[in-house]
Amino acid sequence: MKRDQNSFRGCLVGGAIGDALGAPVEFMQLDEIISQYGPDGIQDLVISSSGKALITDDTQMTLFTAEGILRSETRRVTKGICHPPSVVFHAYQRWLLTQGYPRVTEYEWVYDGWLLDIEALHACRAPGVSCLTALRREDHGTMEDPINTSRGCGGVMRSAPVGLFYRREEAFQLAAEMAALTHGHPSGFLSAGALAYLIDALIEGFDLETVVTKTLMILKKYEGHEKCTKKLELAEKLSKMGSFDDEAIALLGGGWVGEEALAIAVYCALKYQHDFRKALQTAVNHSGDSDSIGAITGNILGVYLGLSAIPVEWIEQVELKDVLIQVADDLLIDYDESNVDRKRYPGY
Repeated sequence: MKRDQNSFRGCLVGGAIGDALGAPVEFMQLDEIISQYGPDGIQDLVISSSGKALITDDTQMTLFTAEGILRSETRRVTKGICHPPSVVFHAYQRWLLTQGYPRVTEYEWVYDGWLLDIEALHACRAPGVSCLTALRREDHGTMEDPINTSRGCGGVMRSAPVGLFYRREEAFQLAAEMAALTHGHPSGFLSAGALAYLIDALIEGFDLETVVTKTLMILKKYEGHEKCTKKLELAEKLSKMGSFDDEAIALLGGGWVGEEALAIAVYCALKYQHDFRKALQTAVNHSGDSDSIGAITGNILGVYLGLSAIPVEWIEQVELKDVLIQVADDLLIDYDESNVDRKRYPGY
């Protein structure tokens, strides 16, 4: 079992590090990356004028997903009833406010909470179009009534906290529902469910190969799973073949869509499962969505290996390290009436 601070902190901090490592090269082709950073590509965090390696919207939305989960848990404990995706939707409205969008009168009562007071979270870091447009609409997207046809990776890249807090099938279902708030194609939300399920299975102590097999089994129960299943099975196969990483990643895609981002992250995690640094370097050095794939890879190996396996200098350099650790610790708590934190996470 890995239900401890080392694994939970590793998951969120590791994801943020992968996000920050990939951010400077997100929109670059591989030959451009090599030209700028050398034959091995980008190998280390780029430190900004603030003295930290900057995260992107991937980590921002991961934090607000976690906040929504914890606020929904407060409601469950105190009211006895809750619909977590609705509370997470309200959390995303708070994130939208940090990106410079105006308050929505209908949701005026949701604009509070400690994350809104963190100045660094108000930085605009290339937020995804699908997330922005979906969250500005009056209706909520669901798996049954899709809000759009987007299969972008903006759903999966923020879903790790669901796997930390919920268990197995519930983790899959809730992560898919939360991703469907903004991404209506099955590959856009089933990839999120798969990541959450994978994270929880790793917490339970299974090895990575077994976890991928189990994830594929539950994924196949859902309608529209075929794209995700095909890419994950290919990632599993390629990780065992000894292919050159750039060739293997090219076969899996660019990672701009959910099933490709998850598959490339799984490939990197499987192939370099005992080397956090190498896995993340591989995850970001290609012509695709470097920061999102880096973030997902960091989530997976962060929970699998723990914070203690992540390079200390990376932990210290990544932006919002202390916030990430606080949220990870909060997700680890088993809440009841005696310890629910109504001030930090009010139930709405």
